[in-house]
Amino acid sequence: MSKLRLIQSEVCPYAQRTHMCLLEKSLDFEVIEIDLENKPAWFEEISPYRKVPVLQHGDMKLYESSIINEYLEDMCPEPALLPEQPAERAFARIWIDFDNVKFVPAFYRVLLAQKPARQQQLTDDIINYLRFFESDGLLDNRDGPFWFGKNISLVDIAIYPHFERLGVLKTYRNIEIPQSCTKLLEWLAAMRERASSRQTAHDDDYHVKAYRRYADGTASGTTAKDMKK
Repeated sequence: MSKLRLIQSEVCPYAQRTHMCLLEKSLDFEVIEIDLENKPAWFEEISPYRKVPVLQHGDMKLYESSIINEYLEDMCPEPALLPEQPAERAFARIWIDFDNVKFVPAFYRVLLAQKPARQQQLTDDIINYLRFFESDGLLDNRDGPFWFGKNISLVDIAIYPHFERLGVLKTYRNIEIPQSCTKLLEWLAAMRERASSRQTAHDDDYHVKAYRRYADGTASGTTAKDMKK
């Protein structure tokens, strides 16, 4: 099999998704770290969106973390990170999409928002999304702490990186998981113990520093520009 190369920046939660997926699959891969504040010219030639991660596999170059992770699942089906049944696989994709389309944009926009009224609106959205994860995502009939029970999935991997960064929201916007979301808190504790999480993790101080410019409204990177639209 051709060598897998992950082009990433460790500060990026999207890149952490794919890094975790590669680790969960126990694949042999090389990590190429880039500075998002000073992107090399060659990077823009392989990443049309100018974002990380990018996965190189032979002559193929893939981008967008959720798509890369599904590619890895198709390429290396064991250990399985999606359920076997079509309905449950669709359910998994719904939650990944919910995270991408609803929760993650609200995460960035509440940091970028400088007006108190807008901050409050987005805070309410985030709390509602957290409660929706609790009530409709983490079902009571699971046989383990993860989205589909005892085995980790692409859903867990997609959602976790921004949850690792919830200390940012607590520091800058006083937002945290409601204590009533007991299943969500248990899920997060279980995710933090995964080897793939520990190998890619940074502490709250690291993330708070990394997101300072989002919180004061001066961030000008690709993700910040996208979220301001």
